[in-house]
Parts: sequence; structure tokens; C-alpha cells
Amino acid sequence: MKTAKRWIVRGRVQGVGYRFFALRAASKLGLSGYARNLDDGSVEVYAVGSGDTLSELARKLHLGPTGADVRAVEETPADLRTRYGFTIEP
Repeated sequence: MKTAKRWIVRGRVQGVGYRFFALRAASKLGLSGYARNLDDGSVEVYAVGSGDTLSELARKLHLGPTGADVRAVEETPADLRTRYGFTIEP
């Protein structure tokens, strides 16, 4: 059964390749969704998939790429939207 989650990732997560890191991690897990920078310096990640794969993505989001300093990851349930693949949005 597919569900959706939304994460807001705070810390030094812009300008360090965090969205591309999320794209690679989500794509390897077969998730659809997006990652985008927010005006407050955080990154929003939205993903659709099974509970196990979403949990694995959440684990990776807490780590982030080399150069990132993840200070907080807020996870909330999200509305299920039809998405094809995982993208980086402006």
C-alpha cells in the first residue's frame, strides 16, 4: 500500500547538493516525489511509496550528503498525489 510523507530538513542543507542526494536516494528506493529548496534555507522532500521504503529514505535524509549539517528533520504524513519519478523542483 502506498502512502506519502513530507519532510522539512533544516541545517546547512542548501548549497551542498542535498536535493541531488535526496533524488539519488529516493530513485534507488523506487520512490516518486520531489525535493526543493525553501526560502527559509531548509529543504522540503515529498515522497510516495511503501512504508518500509519511506522509512529508509527518512533514515538517509537524517544523514545527508558530505558537506551537509542536518540539524533537524520534521516528518509529517502527506496527501497522496500521483507523481511519476522523483524530481528536483525550483
